[in-house]
Amino acid sequence: MIDSGVHPTHPHICAAQLLPGLSVLADGTVLDDPAESLDKLGHGTAVTAAIQELAPEAAILPIRVFREGLRASARALATGIRQALEARCDLINLSLGTTNPAHADVFAALAQEAAEQGALIVAAFETEGVPCWPGCLPHVLGVGLDWDLPRGALTACPDQRMVMASGYPRPIPGVEQRRNLYGVSFAVAQATGWIAARNGLQTREDVLTALEFCAGS
Repeated sequence: MIDSGVHPTHPHICAAQLLPGLSVLADGTVLDDPAESLDKLGHGTAVTAAIQELAPEAAILPIRVFREGLRASARALATGIRQALEARCDLINLSLGTTNPAHADVFAALAQEAAEQGALIVAAFETEGVPCWPGCLPHVLGVGLDWDLPRGALTACPDQRMVMASGYPRPIPGVEQRRNLYGVSFAVAQATGWIAARNGLQTREDVLTALEFCAGS
C-alpha cells in the first residue's frame, strides 16, 4: 500500500495484518524504520481501511511516500514500487500516479518486472481526464471512478481499458459521505480489496475474466 502510511490504532484498522512499514523520501532514499510509516495525513489509513473492509485477511505492507501533503516525486513512487517488488508483494496499491509522460519508461519497466514476478499493480487510470502512469500501462490494472456503483462492487468499462469502482472510503458513522475523504484513491483501494479477497487473480486479464464471469452469473 503505497500512500501516506497507516495509523495502526485507528478503529477501522486491523493492526495485526500490518507488516512493518517503511518510508521513501522524494530523492528515493528508503527509511527502513516502521515508525517512519506512521500516517500523519489520514489518507493512507483510510485507503488501508477500504482494502481491509473487503479483504480482512490480507497482510498489508505500508510504504509511505506522501509526507507533507498528497504529493510525491516520481522517483519516490517508482522506489515505492521497487520496494514492494523486493518484498514480494502480490498486489501493489498505488492510489495516484504521475501525468508526466517523461516518466512513462521508468514505470513501464517496473510494470513489466511486476508482471514477470506475478505481481499486479493497481493504480489510478487517469486524473481529470489525463492519463496517469503507471495506471494507464497495459500490464497494470487501471481504475476509474463510477459514483453510481455501490461500495465494494467492481466492473469493467465497455472497452476494458480500466475497471470502475466507487470513490468513497469506509463510512464514518454520523459523517455525510461528501464530508469525508473521497476520490479515485478509494476506487483503487476497493479494486485492490476486491482482488485480494479472491485468491489466484495475478494479472489484469485474470481480473477482467473474473468480472466477466461475475457479470454472466
